[in-house]
Amino acid sequence: MGDRKYALTLFFSILLISGIRAQQKKLTYKESAEDFPNPERGFYQALSTGSSPFKPLSPEVLKGFHSFPQTARRAKYSVFSTLVLREYNLDSFVAKPISDEFLQHLSDDFDAARQGGVKLLVRFAYTYKSHEGSCPEAYKICPPYGDAPKAMVLKHIAQLKPVLKKHADVMALLQMGFIGIWGENYFTDYFGDASMNGSGVIPDSGWNDRHEVLKALLDALPKDRMVQVRTPQIKQRYLGGARADISSKGLSEQQAFNGSDAARIGFHNDCILASEDDYGTFYDYGNSGSPRKPANKILRDYFIHESKWVPIGGETCDDAYSPQNDCPPAGRAETEFRTMHYTYLNTSYNVDVNNDWVDGGCMERIKKSLGYRFVLREAELPEKAKANGTIHVRLIIENIGYASPFNPRPVQLVLRNGDKEIKLDLKTDVRKWYPGKIVLDQVLKLPANLEAGNYDWLLNLPDAYPMLAGNSSYSIRLANENGWEPESGYNKLNSKLVVAK
Repeated sequence: MGDRKYALTLFFSILLISGIRAQQKKLTYKESAEDFPNPERGFYQALSTGSSPFKPLSPEVLKGFHSFPQTARRAKYSVFSTLVLREYNLDSFVAKPISDEFLQHLSDDFDAARQGGVKLLVRFAYTYKSHEGSCPEAYKICPPYGDAPKAMVLKHIAQLKPVLKKHADVMALLQMGFIGIWGENYFTDYFGDASMNGSGVIPDSGWNDRHEVLKALLDALPKDRMVQVRTPQIKQRYLGGARADISSKGLSEQQAFNGSDAARIGFHNDCILASEDDYGTFYDYGNSGSPRKPANKILRDYFIHESKWVPIGGETCDDAYSPQNDCPPAGRAETEFRTMHYTYLNTSYNVDVNNDWVDGGCMERIKKSLGYRFVLREAELPEKAKANGTIHVRLIIENIGYASPFNPRPVQLVLRNGDKEIKLDLKTDVRKWYPGKIVLDQVLKLPANLEAGNYDWLLNLPDAYPMLAGNSSYSIRLANENGWEPESGYNKLNSKLVVAK
C-alpha cells in the first residue's frame, strides 16, 4: 500500500512539473566582452590618512572611481574601482586611547563611502614608515618600529568595535593590521620580532598575543564580515595554537561560510610574485620550540586550498621576479590569480609589474577576471501563469572569474509591470557560485495578490544590507550584452510573463 501511494504521488508530481514546464520559454544570451565595475572586486584605489591631520574621504571622488576609468601615475592602463583600501595611521594614539574626534572622522568616512557607492578594505596600523640604521636585518629596517603594545591595541579595538559594527554594510572586509610597520605583522616591537633584528622566530608568547588581537577583530565585526591576515601561518596558528604544524588541514566544504572563525579568515598577499616565496608570505616563522625555515610548497598549497572559500587580494611589490610574474607563456601571473582565487589587486602598486601585463597582453583578461564575472548562458522561464500559482524557472550561469563573491547577498527574480514589482527569492548562496557552471532549477509560488497583466522578467543581485539594497552601485551586473539597467541595478532577462485573472 505504501509503495502504491508513493508511486501515485510521484506520478502526479511529474504531471504537475511537466505541466509547468510545458509553458516554458527557452532563451539564450550573448556574453559581453566589456570591462565594467562590479561591487567588491577588481582593482582597488589606495587612500591613506594619518590621525592628525585627518584627510577625509570625498563622496565625489569615490563616485568617480567607478563612474569613469582611472589611470594611476605612470600606468599604461585604466581601471574602474568599486573598492578602496582605506589605511588609518594611528600614530597619534600609540600610547593613549583613540579620541572621540577620530572616531567621528571614521564614521564620516563610512558615510562618504556609502554616498560614493564604494566599499572599503579597512586597515589600522600605528606606523607606515621604516628607518635605517646599523641593525642586522638585510633590508636595513631597524627598531624601534613604532607599533603599540597588546594592551593598547586591544583597548583601541574595543573603541572601534561600535563604529565597525554600525558601518559593516560598506566594509568589504577588515585587514588584521595593528601589529608591526604597515600593519603587516612582521617588524614589531611587541609581538615577537621574527626578523634578524630579533630572535629570528615568533615565540609562543608572540603568537598567543597575536591570537588575542585577531580574536578581538573577529568579534568586533558581524558574523557576515571577514578578516584578512597577512600570511597563511597566522591563520594556522590562530586555529591550532602557537605550535600548530604548517601541514595543518584547512577548511572543508561544510565549514565554508558558516560564520565560524575558521570560515572568516582570509589573506592579503602584499608581495604577489615578488620572489619564490613572495618575500616571506609562504614561510615558516617558527615558535619557541622550532626554528624558522622555508615552507613555500606546503604553505602555498594551504593558501590555494583556503582561497576557494575566503577573500584573497593584495598587491605586487617588486618587479625583480620576472619573467615569473609576467603574462604567459613565460610568466605565471594569470595561473597564480586563478589558482589562488584572487578577488582584488592594487591599481597603483607595483605599476612596473602591472605595466608588464599590458605589454604582455594579459591585463585586459586580468581586469575582467578578478573576483567573480557571471555570464547568463540560458534560461527557461514561464510565459503564462496565474496568481497564487506555481511556476518553474531554470537559469544556467557561468562564473568565468577567478573567485566567487565572499560576502552574502540575495538572488531575486523580479516581475515588473510599470511601477509594480514582485520579488521572488531564489534559494541559493551566491558565495558558492564558484568558477564554473551554476544551475538554478527551482519551483516558485506566485503571490496570491499578484495583479493580472504583462510582467517583465529581471534578475536582481542586490547588497544584503537594507541600506544599500536599493542602490544600483552595490548590485551585481551580469556580463551579458544589452542586459544591464543602471538605474535599477537589475539584469534584463528579455522575457515576459502574462498573469491571467
